[in-house]
Amino acid sequence: MEPSEDVLRGLLAAAPDAFIAVDAGGRIVFANDQAEWLFGWDRSELLNKPIEVLVPRRFRAGHPHLRSEYVAHPTKRPMGVGLELWSCRRDGSEFPVEISLSSFSTDDGMLVAATIRDATVARRREQRFRAVLDAAPDATIGVSLSGQVEWMNAQAERLFGWTGAELVGAKVEVLVPGGIDEKHVQHRASYAADPHPRPMGAGLQLSALRKDGTTFAAEISLSTVTDDEGELMVLASVRDIRDRVQLEAERQRRALAEQREQLHRLESLGQLAGGVAHDFNNLLGVIQNYATLIERRTADPIARGDLQEILAAAQRGARLTGQLLTFARRDVVNRESLDISVVVTEVASMLRRTLGEDIELRLHVESGPVYAICDRTQVEQIVMNLAINARDAMSTGGVLTLATGYSAGSPAAAQLTVRDCGTGMTPAVAARAFEPFFSTKPRGSGTGLGLATVYGIVRQSDGEISIDSTEGEGTTITVLLPSAAPAEPAVPGKGDARDGGLDGGHERILLVEDELPLRMGTARLLQDAGYDVVVAANGVEALEVFASLEGRVDIVVTDVAMPHMRGDELAIQLRSRSSDVPMVFMTGYDSGGVSPLVGRVLAKPVAAEDLLQALREALDD
Repeated sequence: MEPSEDVLRGLLAAAPDAFIAVDAGGRIVFANDQAEWLFGWDRSELLNKPIEVLVPRRFRAGHPHLRSEYVAHPTKRPMGVGLELWSCRRDGSEFPVEISLSSFSTDDGMLVAATIRDATVARRREQRFRAVLDAAPDATIGVSLSGQVEWMNAQAERLFGWTGAELVGAKVEVLVPGGIDEKHVQHRASYAADPHPRPMGAGLQLSALRKDGTTFAAEISLSTVTDDEGELMVLASVRDIRDRVQLEAERQRRALAEQREQLHRLESLGQLAGGVAHDFNNLLGVIQNYATLIERRTADPIARGDLQEILAAAQRGARLTGQLLTFARRDVVNRESLDISVVVTEVASMLRRTLGEDIELRLHVESGPVYAICDRTQVEQIVMNLAINARDAMSTGGVLTLATGYSAGSPAAAQLTVRDCGTGMTPAVAARAFEPFFSTKPRGSGTGLGLATVYGIVRQSDGEISIDSTEGEGTTITVLLPSAAPAEPAVPGKGDARDGGLDGGHERILLVEDELPLRMGTARLLQDAGYDVVVAANGVEALEVFASLEGRVDIVVTDVAMPHMRGDELAIQLRSRSSDVPMVFMTGYDSGGVSPLVGRVLAKPVAAEDLLQALREALDD
């Protein structure tokens, strides 16, 4: 059963939108009740009037042409196609509208049906929305899934230099720098296949292109919305971060400059400390030699006790200068391929007995060996110094963690980490932590050489050390050492120390030492042990003495750092003369020029028993 004409008229009258039918000549042939209400005309007045009476005067002259084109090619046009349309009421007032058009045939010819909706509220909402977007601090662009720019806010116009009229309808790739625009098409297609929000600062290094061809660093957030036609639109908010990038670059530059300045300061302190320690070692050597000579010649128990105190003080001074030399990277070392996990584990077993019951020691070592090129004693010293320093920072107890492994950022580095949960350091304290004699502990609670010694060891080993500390939360110190291939297994018997006492001998010794008091004291000590001692003040003089004796020298004991000719240069000269005379070197610091194949190397100040034992081993071998 088809609805009657009255039913159809009733439906049209009850429709929420204005409905008008227009013939091919542009005359209104039908208007519903909503049309009367919307335009302010009685239906009887509208009928047979040209449709242009509902068009604002500013558009009226051109409307017949648009109408004729539509009649010639009638198509359906739905509501909300993005056109900005206007209509006017009987009193001449204008208002925005949305219009849908369709055509149908009747016995009297073709009619055009226009459904008209007042868009004042919608347009006002749109204007408010656009005002909000224009006031947003970031540039915002709406892009269809096919990549066309649909709209842009005022910030986008200012940022990119394009007007909305110029950019709307263009591909978004015009905003992408050349060279990556083709990749951007692929990225856009991938995002369209799986759209998801991407916030600002997602860690991507992005850049954008302006109309004038300049580029800038940008952060971009992405999200999607659905338009009136149900199509997805991508909203891209773009932020210019050039200032932030420049500030970060400046911050890094300043940090690097501060690191270089700190390194330069530490290097200068190291040179000063090394020079002082070298000269002080010579003085300690003189004290040790003459105190030993006097001790051997006295039977007075009180005098011998006093001399023992002098020798003990000299040994403490030697340890102090040893720390200074370590900081200055001039300490004598014996590098080898070493599994630092084994060393740390061994030191940890001793630390558990010394840290105290209120300190929990946790050990996290790599499951496999962690080989580094380093000196075993120095690695032990690193662990001990850092552990004691951490213990002092946890006065009320806490957790001390020792860990080994390979550096994630540098596979060629073996890593040792010492972490505590103590008082931590301020940035100012951390910046000076490696300086010798710098300490935040109360006077008398330490020498201030613990971290300085560790720093010297690490730098001398061609490694790196860093501090990550937060006041009140604790400190983490990371040490990176050059990694090494696994050490060769030791050959049984090879390198074993020779059993023997501290007996002297009757061989002839050529003693070369530029410091007169140390030279005379050492000569006296060796003569007292029964040796025939010939002395020289430097390498050049030693060659002359050696030649005058026609090579009848059983062993050469020489300082390394001397004027005119160094001790290692002397050894080369003696070797060139086809001499197989054994060599024993004494040095206050690591000169970097002595090969362990040339002879034994003793660190100054050399205790009498160490010198006599080294002589006996070299002569007997």
